Amino acid sequence: MSTPVSIEFFPPNTPVGSEKLKTVVQELRAVNPQYFSVTYGAGGSTREKTLATVADIASQGFEAAPHLSCVGSTRENIAEILATYRAQNIRRVVALRGDLPSGTATAGEFRYASELVGFIRETQGADWDIEVAAYPEYHPQQRYAARDLQFFADKMKAGANGAITQFFYNPDAYFHFVDAARALGVEAPIVPGIMPINNYARIAQFAQRDGIEIPRWVALKMEGYMDDAASVRAFGLDVVTRLCERLIQGGAPGLHFYTLNQSALTLELCSRLKLSTAL
Repeated sequence: MSTPVSIEFFPPNTPVGSEKLKTVVQELRAVNPQYFSVTYGAGGSTREKTLATVADIASQGFEAAPHLSCVGSTRENIAEILATYRAQNIRRVVALRGDLPSGTATAGEFRYASELVGFIRETQGADWDIEVAAYPEYHPQQRYAARDLQFFADKMKAGANGAITQFFYNPDAYFHFVDAARALGVEAPIVPGIMPINNYARIAQFAQRDGIEIPRWVALKMEGYMDDAASVRAFGLDVVTRLCERLIQGGAPGLHFYTLNQSALTLELCSRLKLSTAL
């Protein structure tokens, strides 16, 4: 049985970026994605761009899943956004706590993603697929792993259908997290998030910001390539291919690719993993 694939984009900032993303969506048709998700800026700062990007994806015949963060929002505001998506026949959402925009002091009417999940279920009923975030190496703002795990279990019990993890390069972290979540009664799928490596310096920056471990041998080898982009790409593909193989062999229920609005590396990885239908 083939492993399901989902794809993540961010909303483009320019008309040129929007046109390019339409091409990327068509290129990624080859991996037969379950859905495309679209991120949402801090405090809803990309709300209109997220909505426009989701509408573009849906118009091309694909299922689109907007991210929706609740921090800094009101119940009325969230209800209005959900009504907009419902009118467009969108029934999948990635529900997140999110970050407050810098300079903003108030958290709004929602403190935790579990409250957002509960609100969606309470006001919208059962006809939504709700995904939430999971952090195999634990949330960078959470000092205690056990507390972070409990917050995750609370989100799932509030009515989430599944979870997508933050990206990682240590498969043992994922398997340990899944086992710990199951021990707390979480039964829904926990899909690993996969970040292909193209620009290593950028990925290392993301990893440092979010408390993600890059194995030392990978970091040293990458740093040794310096500005040799071809070697970084080739080695990165090998590292991530092996990661995905191990995840699939270990029973991961799918793979969620963080594409940074590019198609080439995801297409190559799916081809190596034999997850593509038209390559």
